[in-house]
Amino acid sequence: MTVIAETLPASTHARWVGRILSGLVIVFLMFDGAIKLVPWPIVTETMDRMGYGSSDALMRGLGAISIVCTVLYAIPPTSILGAILLTGYLGGAIASHVRIGSPLFTHTLFGLYLGLMLWGGLWLRDRNLQGLIPFRR
Repeated sequence: MTVIAETLPASTHARWVGRILSGLVIVFLMFDGAIKLVPWPIVTETMDRMGYGSSDALMRGLGAISIVCTVLYAIPPTSILGAILLTGYLGGAIASHVRIGSPLFTHTLFGLYLGLMLWGGLWLRDRNLQGLIPFRR
């Protein structure tokens, strides 16, 4: 393992870490969107506790938006657009949790954690984004 690590350039490692982070975000958001498409009682109860009522139509709409934005993020030519749209979606989730007084580190900031993984993964795997958002040493 160390022999392989020594022969690969650092950018290859960064790209793989970015792909893994992005993959985790994609899997989570696709699952999250999919469970909103199915009217499971736990999902409708959670939406009701968040103050949105138990509307199946609203839940399915949010699920569809989440899936479409995640697919845009997963496709390399549209990944930055998907990341921007998902940032807005996650910001809405954070605002909802702030409004109902959810626990800070586990619920409210979960959207921030996911957003950091989303943008971090994209930054590590996309050289164009690295040029737009450079980090100096």
